[in-house]
Amino acid sequence: VILFALVCGYLPFEDQNHTELYKKILAADYEMPNFVSKEVADLIAGMLTTDPTQRMKLDEIRQHVWYCQIPEASLIDRQEDGQLDEDILEQLDSYGFPREYATKCLKTNKHNHVTTTYHLIREKRHRARAEGSKASKVASRVIADL
Repeated sequence: VILFALVCGYLPFEDQNHTELYKKILAADYEMPNFVSKEVADLIAGMLTTDPTQRMKLDEIRQHVWYCQIPEASLIDRQEDGQLDEDILEQLDSYGFPREYATKCLKTNKHNHVTTTYHLIREKRHRARAEGSKASKVASRVIADL
């Protein structure tokens, strides 16, 4: 339902009458807009299948052609190894977020300005490393072609 809403901009099941709404949900009665690609329409259909035994499982979703086109950099695990990045904690401290407070917020999985800033910095660094890696691969190919 969330993927449908993100892709289409509205919910798949809508009705003013709650009884009719429930019927639509139970029957998976929705219309896919024509601007949606075949690939994502197929993924959404698999996820909204009403029979739990036929519904796509997480590993099937992750192997779906539409899902596989998402760049790996956008799928990083927020706490890959459970270790906090000391450089980022230092940077947060320089921004006025005390290290102890930031560490406590991150370890207790708080959702606030401190943890958001930490994850944004971490994501930015991850993307920069991914771009640097991509650039070095391109440079290696160019040099090899010489």
